[in-house]
Amino acid sequence: MFEQAFKNIDDVLRKEAGCTTELDYTEQTSWLLFLKYLDALEDERTTDAKLNNKKYSPILEKAYRWEEWAAPKAPGNANLPIGAPRTIDHNRAKTGDDLRDFVNAKLFPYLHGFKQRASGPNTIEYKIGEIFGEIKNKIQSGYNLREIIDHIDELRFRSQTEKHELSHLYEAKIRNMGNAGRNGGEYYTPRPLIRAIIQVVKPRIGDRIYDGACGSAGFLCESFEYLKRKAGKDLTTKDRTILQERTFLGKEKKSLAYVIAIMNMILHGIEAPNILHTNTLTENINDIQEKDRFEVVLANPPFGGSERKEIQQNFNIKTGETALLFLQHLIKILKAGGRAGIVIKNTFLSGMDNASVSLRKLLLESCNIHTILDNPGGVFQGAGVKTVVLFFEKGAPTRKIWYYQLDPGRNLGKTNPLNDDDLAEFVKLQKNFADSPKSWTVDAKTVQKDTFDLSVKNPNVNGEVKHRSPKEILDEIAVLDAESAEVLQTIKGLM
Repeated sequence: MFEQAFKNIDDVLRKEAGCTTELDYTEQTSWLLFLKYLDALEDERTTDAKLNNKKYSPILEKAYRWEEWAAPKAPGNANLPIGAPRTIDHNRAKTGDDLRDFVNAKLFPYLHGFKQRASGPNTIEYKIGEIFGEIKNKIQSGYNLREIIDHIDELRFRSQTEKHELSHLYEAKIRNMGNAGRNGGEYYTPRPLIRAIIQVVKPRIGDRIYDGACGSAGFLCESFEYLKRKAGKDLTTKDRTILQERTFLGKEKKSLAYVIAIMNMILHGIEAPNILHTNTLTENINDIQEKDRFEVVLANPPFGGSERKEIQQNFNIKTGETALLFLQHLIKILKAGGRAGIVIKNTFLSGMDNASVSLRKLLLESCNIHTILDNPGGVFQGAGVKTVVLFFEKGAPTRKIWYYQLDPGRNLGKTNPLNDDDLAEFVKLQKNFADSPKSWTVDAKTVQKDTFDLSVKNPNVNGEVKHRSPKEILDEIAVLDAESAEVLQTIKGLM
């Protein structure tokens, strides 16, 4: 039922002139899903208050609650059991221009106002204000909006099974958004890679987990699932409170990704996600104090971007490369003894620019880089670059580095993506840093002290050159052509 509802919503959104991409479909579905979730949360809190003979004051005023403006229920619904589907009273439900005008002129301004009225940034009220200050309703046909609301109203957030299914469907939407284009790909890190990184870093309940470039919050959501699964039946009420309130912090610069991250974490079971809408790189790393640091850092910072001179002044190693600035921030914010798993372009390992050399030196001397995972091309759809994952612990210098060269034995692509089985051997061998045809160990003493070159050179290959297939080359050309077309279109728009 849930999957069909999502398909029906996308079909309606395709009729909207203002919704042209998967990014638009996900954004518009997200704010409506959020309000439907909020309605379920209000119902749940009201029921709990009644059972405990307490009074509950709803977050939203009556006129702005889902059951009032979006899906007023027919009189016969009153006798239905809690959780049973309710029938919309279409005689009372707004539609057409009335619905569109209410949403644009009244609902969104009212919800945005919560940012000023909230008691603090970690409250659901503040998140409401942030979300509805960052996005706009792009569904300009009130009749299309009515149809979408009817589909959204079919979705239920009552049981853990329902939330689990909805979270999987939402993850699929984010994945499709990432596959659809370069911008969407900025928000999406393949979940099998994230799960493998988490298995190596091994977060524990009580650790504070941080992602300074969280995108759609994949690292935080998967960490939450990992910790719950690891604890199993031993997960206590205290543990649940720690996971809900004192474990995760994400920061995200872009409005759409920020909204998606919050919705993604909510669907995974975190009621008031601690996601901040901010540009992490505007923070001076020398202002980071011990209280600001985290036991676990997991991130895939954006690569290929460049930053202005005033942003670069916040860092000790000056560079315009976004990823290298993020790497400095992530090292600084990690506690002594803390563990990190960070995705970065593979050219970082051997780049001869001053910033790359200085950063490798810093990592080798102040952190124990114990593992480097070398990813093949195609792991990130549409990115056109190869990546590595750096695993390190902060505090002691590097002595030995274990490398693993991931080779799934096939060309990765949109229809043939990375999966968990592809990474199973890596996770298994990494536990003991075992050597194999795909893995080997390098003594840090052998690393050149002038360049600190950490590039991947598999000693088991015997100098054999692996040539790319014609399809791989053509796929890369297609990606580069698409990027060139996008740049040219931007330039034309400025003329």
